[in-house]
Amino acid sequence: MAELAVSLVVEKLTNLLAQQASYMDGVSRKIVQLRNELRWMQSFIKDADMKQEDNDLMQQWVNDVRDVAYETEEVIETYVSKAAARSTFDLVTKPFYLYKVGKEIESIRMRIREISRRRNAYGVERNSRGEGRGVNERLRWWRQPSPHVEEDDIIELVEDTKALLTQLTSMESRRRVVSVVGMGGLGKTTLAKRLYNHNDVKNHFDCRAWIYVSKEFRRRDILQGIVTDVNALNRVEMEVLEKLKEEDLLKKLHEFLEEQRYLVVLDDVWSMEVWDCLEKAFPSGKTGSKVMLTTRNKEVALHADGEGIPHEPRILTENESLQLFCKKAFHGINSLPRELNKLGKDMVMRCGGLPLAVVVLGGLLSRKSKSTEEWHRVFRNITWHLTKGQDRIAAILSLSYNDLPSHLKSCFLYLGLFPEDVSVQTKKLIHLWVAEGFLLQEGEETAEGVAEKCLNELIDRCMIQVGRLSSLGRVKTVRIHDLLRDLAISQGREEIFLEIHHGNKAERSETISTKSRRHAIHSRYDRYVFLKKFAPHLRSLLFFNREYNVDVERKRMKIGFIEKKLNVIYKNFKLLRVLDMEGVRVVSLPDTIGSLIQLRYLGLRKTNLEEELPLSMGNLQNLQTLDLRYSCFLKRIPNVIWKMVHLRHLLLYTPFDSPESGHLRMDTLCNLQSLPYIEAGNWINNGGLANMTSLRQLGIDGLSREQVTSVISTMERLQDIQSLSLLLTEQEMFPILTGLSYCEHLQKLCFYGRIEKLPDPQEFPPNLIKLTLYNSELQRDSITKLERLPNLEMLVLGDGSYNWREMAFSSESFPKLEILKLHLLKELEDWIVEEKAMPKLKHLVINRCEKLKQIPDGLKLATTLKELEIVGMPVEFESRLRTKDFFEFKHIPSIKSTTDMLAIGNLIPRVYIFLPTFY
Repeated sequence: MAELAVSLVVEKLTNLLAQQASYMDGVSRKIVQLRNELRWMQSFIKDADMKQEDNDLMQQWVNDVRDVAYETEEVIETYVSKAAARSTFDLVTKPFYLYKVGKEIESIRMRIREISRRRNAYGVERNSRGEGRGVNERLRWWRQPSPHVEEDDIIELVEDTKALLTQLTSMESRRRVVSVVGMGGLGKTTLAKRLYNHNDVKNHFDCRAWIYVSKEFRRRDILQGIVTDVNALNRVEMEVLEKLKEEDLLKKLHEFLEEQRYLVVLDDVWSMEVWDCLEKAFPSGKTGSKVMLTTRNKEVALHADGEGIPHEPRILTENESLQLFCKKAFHGINSLPRELNKLGKDMVMRCGGLPLAVVVLGGLLSRKSKSTEEWHRVFRNITWHLTKGQDRIAAILSLSYNDLPSHLKSCFLYLGLFPEDVSVQTKKLIHLWVAEGFLLQEGEETAEGVAEKCLNELIDRCMIQVGRLSSLGRVKTVRIHDLLRDLAISQGREEIFLEIHHGNKAERSETISTKSRRHAIHSRYDRYVFLKKFAPHLRSLLFFNREYNVDVERKRMKIGFIEKKLNVIYKNFKLLRVLDMEGVRVVSLPDTIGSLIQLRYLGLRKTNLEEELPLSMGNLQNLQTLDLRYSCFLKRIPNVIWKMVHLRHLLLYTPFDSPESGHLRMDTLCNLQSLPYIEAGNWINNGGLANMTSLRQLGIDGLSREQVTSVISTMERLQDIQSLSLLLTEQEMFPILTGLSYCEHLQKLCFYGRIEKLPDPQEFPPNLIKLTLYNSELQRDSITKLERLPNLEMLVLGDGSYNWREMAFSSESFPKLEILKLHLLKELEDWIVEEKAMPKLKHLVINRCEKLKQIPDGLKLATTLKELEIVGMPVEFESRLRTKDFFEFKHIPSIKSTTDMLAIGNLIPRVYIFLPTFY
């Protein structure tokens, strides 16, 4: 973490010298010297960061480096804030502030020199290496399994075992790699061991080897282990094994395996480097040869075999967790005593289905008396027992954390701020990471692009879990396992990275560090006046309160009480970068909000803002994200947005009653990337749209025909646009929609309104994958155009989009379509799908197409169709599906209906509301 802190400060000082030169002309030389000294520290801080855990002196030294980096950031940001806030930063006041900041910089430089002197005096480099080896060896001994020792206290994962057994015993002509991927403690090694000792596996392979790799691996040790297990050398050669050169050892192993059907298990592989240095040892051998590896990193698995599908074991169910817990706690007994039943279940739930946590908890309680008092004592401290008291879990989970690069450590720790078991919106998380400044620039890549890569890497490393996917397979939400969240909070507090508040206390009994830079409020927001003491260091404040009913609160709080409390934040937290008040019930913002000039993220989603936002918000010139979605009572946005020249995401949408925004001036927002909803206005023709050259997502409501023409003509300048939604005013009609073929990156289109003439296929964006149409009143021949779109994966035909009695999909039409949704096509009676149409269709929704008689016969042979949703259809339609068409469609794994409760696939009643999606 110290590495990241220093890196960010060095970059910030470099940017400051370039961008704020007018403020710094009196101290620029000192700032250059300070930056250079911090750069010098960067040369060895990464190594020190890795060693600190095993050496108290090194840990203290790293903490000192981190603190001095933070202090540097605070001194410079405080000075810039005061300079920017003072309109009269003149000859009288400027020398005073320059002198003050100069003295503070000189004091920091003296601290840096003292820190460097102490490092040499301690001799920590020499001492840390030996001590670190001892800790790593103990952990290696803990982790290293014996493949021949069967574990009695395990839960048989039948489906996982069956799936992997099929892969292992398949008879491909070339050697394949079978991978088991998952977070620490998930039971990857236990599952691999069961397979290694399975009779079918033993009988299938001529020889087998099991090698524990770990982070601190040596290629020679691995090669020798494999040679020994498979008996690749004769007795004489074995006697001189140690004298063989490494390359000769690899060659002999390769030659031996070439004549065998072999299985080699590489357990606990951490990096792609392991595979790169061992791959040559594994020939194709006899048909069916395999290498199996267990890893926490999906990228490692795909690197070893890009055609393979890594297997991810699921977590245990509640019943499986309870069964495993009873085996460990009661030595084989499969049920809890009645008096301990509820308590035991509550504790097992805290393990979150992680086998290692269940085993450790069961082992702990097996040594305790079986009394409710003793078990209550453990339950009260269960988080401590699972993450601190039991070194094995803490050490194994910490391995994954310690292996992260410094910027990923910050991204991971940030998830500790979110409440337990919450689904985190990925777009919001990415915007927060960018606002925090965790991510260094990578060439021409946007910060959001870098953040998305980091998110995917944390998923691949099994540090976070995928929650909900979009219809096109993008990750929409993520979750974090409870134990990994506990690790993030524990580590975050040690690093003075974060603090969690519940009620008027933190989530721990120890003294709260006043230096913590990020605070999350998980409780009533009328109890945070105490935060004032953290003002000098606070960078982020996030609220996660959903406690109050709006009307009840207004009566009880006498309207305005919360706003008064929030003034504490606006007046004192001058260096705040992130303020997320989602769900906080406020009716207005005071002028003092404009004093938070360092703010990068302002979240006002689902607040009760009634009055117009204050004009002082124009002072927030560093703001990157402004989220006003679902601020139900806000009527108008003040015309100060144009002053926020660094704004990247402007989020305004509220269903049915969005605030007025068409009057805004927008021509200065050249950094804007997301504008998913805005009203049409003069800004379209006054340079506003043309200057938004960074725009990725755009949605405009209330367009006239002429304004649509202006928007389309401007698209050629918006080379990065990926998503476009255009909604007409009533009685208007879209002009001929030519000009979109220039938008090579445009993937999603939504048109809401009558379309005079649908473009020909070559006039659509060449890489269009999603098309949504509402009230389009398409011509009858329009389907023949749509079905020739070469890359279309999702088509939504909504209310009023197609008003004809018949609709036909010809043979070989829609070659890549995977999702088709038909909503409220009220005139459609006959739908014809010819053979070989939609060859990749996976998901079909038919919603309230009231005259449609049946599902087309052409879909009866659609073996790719995995999910069929029937919503609000007539009884006759549903009855035919249940009876006459039952056997023709029984191959579909999931058939869902709002009215049908019979056993056709998986019938789940649902209610759907379909609206144009702006964000």
